[in-house]
Amino acid sequence: MEELCSFTFEELADWLERMGEKRFRAAQIFDWVYRKGAGSFEEMANLGKELRGRLAANLGFPLLKLVSTQDSKETTKFLWELRDGQRVESVLIRSFDRRTVCLSSQVGCPARCAFCASGKEGLVRSLSAAEIVEQALLIDRMLKEKGERVCHLVYMGMGEPLENYDAVLKSIRILNDEKTLHISQRRMTVSTVGIVEGIRRLAGEDLSVNLVLSLHAPNQHLRKKIIPFARKYPLEEILAAMDFYGEETGRDITYEYTLLSKINDGEEHALELAALLKGKQCTVNLIPYNPVEGLRLERPEKERVVAFREILESKGIRATWRYTKGDDIAAACGQLALKKSSELTNFGVPG
Repeated sequence: MEELCSFTFEELADWLERMGEKRFRAAQIFDWVYRKGAGSFEEMANLGKELRGRLAANLGFPLLKLVSTQDSKETTKFLWELRDGQRVESVLIRSFDRRTVCLSSQVGCPARCAFCASGKEGLVRSLSAAEIVEQALLIDRMLKEKGERVCHLVYMGMGEPLENYDAVLKSIRILNDEKTLHISQRRMTVSTVGIVEGIRRLAGEDLSVNLVLSLHAPNQHLRKKIIPFARKYPLEEILAAMDFYGEETGRDITYEYTLLSKINDGEEHALELAALLKGKQCTVNLIPYNPVEGLRLERPEKERVVAFREILESKGIRATWRYTKGDDIAAACGQLALKKSSELTNFGVPG
């Protein structure tokens, strides 16, 4: 079965034409889905009963069912159930007038980063473009009830986005369309652990999305211990691909660095990282480790984070320190996890 939210506007018009329908119906359907908030084809009142029935029989919509939400001061975590019973999480982050949605691109994750909950069970499957789009769409609908809207997207939830390249790219193009949520590509960020061919391919897509590398170590030896997936790609090849992306797109590059106490947070690590990135137009985003149940890792003391940042800046490397949001509901960086029915006791299901 085709999935409605995997269609671009032109693709839906073409599909309708093949079904013997008028192309203008695509505009009506998009209006119901992306503007009026229809939750089913039956609600699309200006479509004939027969057409609504054909659409329901041939197009999957909606694909996501909200299982639960969990609120913190500045974040809300959403647990979605997919049609095959799998579950994924996404997060709404509130910051002044900015509303950012952290999207998942896979059920589970193949990278298995040592500090991250998402990959503990490995990869189950990739999401379709529609399953990614609907995360943003359904959260945007909830925000509209408060007179707000989704304005930023980060592909930093469960999964490695560039290992689900086609679906992620399709979702970017759909969500950027003026007939959908019309979110600027410059307000979209894709995060990767370093899929070299994916980075280089993305550079040729004529996009203006931001690209972030999950670096987490200043050398290949340590990086392979923190990110097992890193064994596939030498660090120098990844950095060369990131440089290529920056040159081709004109976008600055961000390197995310999760600080793990007594593992990668020492003075020697900061000096080595500064040498590695010397002369690059980039920013290092420092992220003190967010605790994950079952992992024997610790967050560095504040003084070590400050010292690490000062060393980078003294060497001419721009460094930011991410303010942790949502860690009290396991919605912070690295805390999104594969949820099964037996694990839902900590969630408050809305009535």
